[in-house]
Amino acid sequence: MSERVTNAGAVREAVLAVDAMGGDAAPEMVLAGLDLAAERHPGARFLLFGDEGRIAPLLPAHPRAARISILRHAPEAIPGDMKPTAALRLRRASMRLAIDAVASGEVAGVVSAGNTGALMALAKIVIKTMPEIDRPALAAIGPSARGDVVMLDLGANVQCDARNLVEFAVMGDAFARAVLGLPSPSIGLLNVGSEELKGDDRLRQAAEVLRADPDINFHGFVEGHDIAAGTVDVVVTDGFTGNVALKTGEGALKLMRDLLKQVFTSSLAARLGYLLARPALDRLREWMDPRRYNGAILLGLNGVVVKSHGGTDPMGFAHAIDVAMDMVNHGFTQRILSSLARLSSQPQPSPVQ
Repeated sequence: MSERVTNAGAVREAVLAVDAMGGDAAPEMVLAGLDLAAERHPGARFLLFGDEGRIAPLLPAHPRAARISILRHAPEAIPGDMKPTAALRLRRASMRLAIDAVASGEVAGVVSAGNTGALMALAKIVIKTMPEIDRPALAAIGPSARGDVVMLDLGANVQCDARNLVEFAVMGDAFARAVLGLPSPSIGLLNVGSEELKGDDRLRQAAEVLRADPDINFHGFVEGHDIAAGTVDVVVTDGFTGNVALKTGEGALKLMRDLLKQVFTSSLAARLGYLLARPALDRLREWMDPRRYNGAILLGLNGVVVKSHGGTDPMGFAHAIDVAMDMVNHGFTQRILSSLARLSSQPQPSPVQ
């Protein structure tokens, strides 16, 4: 294994591993994103895993990234269409070596824009879940009328029981505190109605546990429209429902952008109206910019794992690094362990009939 040590110093200073070969425009996009991240986090250190022959010639164009990074040669890359079972056999792939660095404790987390299924499978098998967590969950941040909202699970677990939903709520609470800086984020369980008698047994059982925890700011049940309204800071649901809600929201945002484009190009008067409304529309575009929300997070593992969108640009990848850095610097993993230990010491409610 070859290694290029920059002015960043010793390997022990690195806090994050980065898969340099993951993403549609890797490794150029990854290095440019690291360059932006270096400006935001001048004290950060990274282990950069990828093809040395392709990456080393690009580093002079990204001096800030080179200054805070240590390049580790990875001769293989996991294609975006490779099945997770096949990806598990590539022991020298950039993604695998980055995840190995988290599992060994050399770094606290990993950021990758590569194959989502492979990343989730490798992370669960190699890094493993926390002792108190039954299943990890996929979480992400999105826009709402009141600011950012966290939602989980978004597809890692199609079927969930009450225990899983409680664990998701605990992880979502810790994530919102660490990344959004909220001292007491409000938690809502996604349901078919806000009334206490709505939903199935698992939802009502999970709600009973969360109401009994004085350290969880449990709002109660929320409905689909509450996600965009920002009724709560954290929306908890199973992976099937969460993934459907996520894709529906993405489709609604695309429809709104397409309709606005049609409206403002429909006539000369509409184009003049666009010029008058442009400052407000620019603010709206910035608020809804998907790059601001890039970075899905696999919660519940013995380390931080952030999945960047494969088609993102440097700014989006830098945001994914921001999320990982916030989780590491605010002790996200320890927050979850402390919360679960507190929760397990409380009397558990009887099953709902």
